[in-house]
Amino acid sequence: MRSGLANLVPGGVDQLAALIRARLKPMQYRPGLFRGCLAETGLFLDS
Repeated sequence: MRSGLANLVPGGVDQLAALIRARLKPMQYRPGLFRGCLAETGLFLDS
């Protein structure tokens, strides 16, 4: 979802932090997204 952040004027740091947490929350259910981003950097995580 791209809308909502480009023109955001938060009321304060707490509001901004809450919005960021809400937008990042769905990413925890998409592990392939993180792996894909990491793969594009050429970096690797040791297990």
